[in-house]
Amino acid sequence: MRKVSFAEFGGPDVLHLTDAEEPHAGPGRIRVAVRAAGVNPFDWRLREGQFQGTRPIELPSGLGLDAAGVVDEVGEGVEGVEPGDRVFGEGSSTYAEFAVLWAWARMPEGLTFEEAAGYPSVMETALRVIGETGVRPGQTLLVSGASGGVGSAVLQIARDRGITVIGTAGAANQDYLRDLGALATTYGAGWVERVRRLGHVDAALDLAGSGVIRELVELTGDPRKVVSIADLGAQEFGVRFSGEAGSMPDALAETVRLLSRGRLHIPVERAYPLAEAAAAHIDSRAGHTRGRRVLIV
Repeated sequence: MRKVSFAEFGGPDVLHLTDAEEPHAGPGRIRVAVRAAGVNPFDWRLREGQFQGTRPIELPSGLGLDAAGVVDEVGEGVEGVEPGDRVFGEGSSTYAEFAVLWAWARMPEGLTFEEAAGYPSVMETALRVIGETGVRPGQTLLVSGASGGVGSAVLQIARDRGITVIGTAGAANQDYLRDLGALATTYGAGWVERVRRLGHVDAALDLAGSGVIRELVELTGDPRKVVSIADLGAQEFGVRFSGEAGSMPDALAETVRLLSRGRLHIPVERAYPLAEAAAAHIDSRAGHTRGRRVLIV
């Protein structure tokens, strides 16, 4: 099968489309014929070697956590799913023609493989960090870097829960944030005052890692009300860096619930052929994403 892998840490040029042995579904797992794989910042951070101090991997290594596809193997002890079912979920080395998943859900009717591949990790992350801020219905959550995949999910989950969101993003994404129910403003010079004019901030999320932790603490008045998923120096300010994943089965169930009620939609900004994984990483690392980027297999 074809699979994207890398044999050394470095830039996107270390990614290669290779021939590899097919994986197989062990106990409690399923294998899917991958139709689309989500591209996450975690993927290029892993490729660059940023996690070697905390979660080292052996090389060569595959890439990818999220996938949508058709079940073609069911491991021992797995019930409720059979070959031919359309599913989306989380596994390992999903930048490939076949991948093993350890968490999955059936795809709701009307959802494309490309769309489905964009949901698992961003929904798990969004649900987790909203919970970690302690923000409650009726309060206001500030989201720095709100237009990407996780931001898009946060805005819609918050709207469903009755939480007001102030979102910062580039000028081109202001209407997009408003369409998702947020009070929108741009980042850059004077952004703190622009946020203050929009309302009191009860909690804040840093999703972009753009060096705004000090200002987020200032706006909330309490570092315990700020959570970052992108700034490795956040803890120097007493701010939680959220990196420990929560329950993916619960996140997938909530994703299906919101999708089925028409309360969630994260657009696919761009889909790339599997052979263009390096281009997908370059674009993901550049930021300014509106929604998700995925690979088509």
